[in-house]
Amino acid sequence: MAIQAIGQASLTGTVSSDDKALGFSATVFIEGSALGGATNELGKYEIRGIPAGTYSVVASAVGYVRVQKRVTLPASGSVVLDFNLAEDLELLGEVVVSGTMKAVNKLESAVPVEVYTPRFFKANPTPSVYEALQTVNGVRPQVNCAVCNTGDIHINRLEGPYTMVLIDGMPIVSGLSTVYGLNGIPASLIERIEVVKGPASTLYGSEAVGGLINIITKQTTNAPRIAADVFGTTWGEVNADVAAAFNAGKRAETMVGVNQFYFGQRIDNDGDGFTDMTLQDRLSIFNKWNFKRAKNRVFTLAARFVQEERFGGDADWEEAEHRGGNEVYGESIYTDRWEAFGVYELPMEHHVQVQFSANGHAQNSVYGETEYIADQRICFGQLLWDKALGAHHAVLAGLTMRYTYYDDNTPATATADSLAPQNLPTHTCLPGVFVQNELSFNPQNKLLVGIRYDRNSLHGNIFTPRLNYKWNSLDKRNTLRVSFGTGYRVANVFTEDHAALTGAREVIIAEDLLPETSINGNVNYVRRIYTRDEAIIGLDATAFYTHFDNKIFPDYDTDPSQIRYTNLEGFSVSQGASLNVDAMKQGFKLNAGVTAMNVFSEQQGVRERQPLTEQFSGTWSIGYAFDKAGLSIDYTGYVYSPMDLPTLTTEDFIDPRPAQSPWYSIQNLQCTKRFDNGMTCYAGAKNLLNWTPWDHLPPGVSYMGNTQDPFEQNTPPGELVFDPAYVYGPNQGIRGFIGLRWALN
Repeated sequence: MAIQAIGQASLTGTVSSDDKALGFSATVFIEGSALGGATNELGKYEIRGIPAGTYSVVASAVGYVRVQKRVTLPASGSVVLDFNLAEDLELLGEVVVSGTMKAVNKLESAVPVEVYTPRFFKANPTPSVYEALQTVNGVRPQVNCAVCNTGDIHINRLEGPYTMVLIDGMPIVSGLSTVYGLNGIPASLIERIEVVKGPASTLYGSEAVGGLINIITKQTTNAPRIAADVFGTTWGEVNADVAAAFNAGKRAETMVGVNQFYFGQRIDNDGDGFTDMTLQDRLSIFNKWNFKRAKNRVFTLAARFVQEERFGGDADWEEAEHRGGNEVYGESIYTDRWEAFGVYELPMEHHVQVQFSANGHAQNSVYGETEYIADQRICFGQLLWDKALGAHHAVLAGLTMRYTYYDDNTPATATADSLAPQNLPTHTCLPGVFVQNELSFNPQNKLLVGIRYDRNSLHGNIFTPRLNYKWNSLDKRNTLRVSFGTGYRVANVFTEDHAALTGAREVIIAEDLLPETSINGNVNYVRRIYTRDEAIIGLDATAFYTHFDNKIFPDYDTDPSQIRYTNLEGFSVSQGASLNVDAMKQGFKLNAGVTAMNVFSEQQGVRERQPLTEQFSGTWSIGYAFDKAGLSIDYTGYVYSPMDLPTLTTEDFIDPRPAQSPWYSIQNLQCTKRFDNGMTCYAGAKNLLNWTPWDHLPPGVSYMGNTQDPFEQNTPPGELVFDPAYVYGPNQGIRGFIGLRWALN
């Protein structure tokens, strides 16, 4: 029993939120002193031994807005001071859906989900979500071709086909067009982007082996009435986003967004005769409808259309004269893509939804004289049932069906008759069923168990189980998550690996490729720290391990003139650890992360590091806002350690290009001015260090090899040939940008 000192007072009270006591989760302290304490199970606190005087008393709890009150204490006695805290939805109350397919508070999710708001991406404006993800720790937009600059998204250094991209939870993106799912959605219509690192195949199927990226668009009720965002760069890039939302009668609301990106300058700063940056002309139209129904049942429909023309190659290439020929090398890609998706909640007592999506992707491409003409259509349907069983069980079950039609002009869709091959489009049916149970033992412990069964029409039965456990401390400032899961993937080389299409190397598929399978485990720890000087610090640490069998492996080394695709006779591993740190204090914001990785394959006792894979990466976004002046400054960037590169070195020939990339960093700076009329002006510079990969080559050596003879008609034996697969970073140097942003809410 504590004894109060003579001439000193005590402070007591209750900390609550909406008349609910915050037991064990709140802290009360006197600012500028060491005096303070935590609430008990009833939400009550007591601070003793306080000298007489006037003080500022602060109450805080994870997920709630801090409250500060002034109180005058007498020389002795007890004073009652109660606090009522409001939930801080912006800080820790984000609602996430990607981990469990239903809306839950991020803090309560058993699956670790990272959430990024448009405010995070506005610190470094980009023309697409694909480029914006450069500053997300552990996520890397990888350029796959030095000529046409097409790429994909890597999560924890697993290649793009292992990453599933969704819009509003619908798997509308396929291996043929991953990057297109991240292009052309106006930023003003994006509510948030959720990232799950690690297999999500139990809920989402075969393409979620490495993780998923879920773009959540705004509801029609909270979208801006009118919004526009236009910026341009000193290289000649122009990006425009325009969006509007309005009522369509009494029972429907809709929003429309249009994105246009154009870049038409043939820039050749490295002097190799080829364009440094791909010419692009892209138009995207997005439309979403929300229909009002009885009992607030959900009914939404959305559609998107993307059209793009892309060119990279010889600066003298002309479309009418040279497209598809062997006189002047160029890579020209025409893309038309449409998507439609929606959700309809059935008029039943139980929570049952029908989710559906469909997309079509037509691509007409030439890579020099190599044509790639492809047509892909996917239909997806899902019946989802969500039911709480008692106070401790939440069951989610679903029936799914996915149909894929794919046709192209490659051997992938031709009969085996080499004398008279015939076209043979593929038709793949993939029905599935999944169920998961989220068991809440108590407010601190939660267990998520799930399993999925798929029946692939080409490869048979596939099972993918998952297990997730979450523990949090009583004050919710510490959270531990442990995850285990499996995944699988059926690959298509021609739709997923750009190197197979360039014509620079002969493609050899040495065997019937089997589905890849994976086993993954990770441990995630999150810590929130509230300091007495009103700073908030968050730590998010993860250790991950993924083991692959039957991994499809592109072999560049056995014969440098070929790419040989086989299932790995051994195994492949992606393992590592990451740490994210975020901090806020008044106008200051910091978000930084580092990831250390070891990605390798092993067969016949020989271990090889995966090409084009860094062992260390770091990202940062640092900002400071001068609120009274309406000004803010943002400094963003990323750094990568050396990677092994696919050179053409043989026993008889040594490629003069380095076999390993150097350390490199891209850094950006932006200044933003906000006006009272809703207008925002921003300007800055990208790639402040003016880093380009060709600056780090020996004198006289071209980044893409012999660009003077890309068709290898006159290259003598023993000399470097044309090779656009040697690419690891962006080829665009320093450039300035300026933009205007305006919204009417």
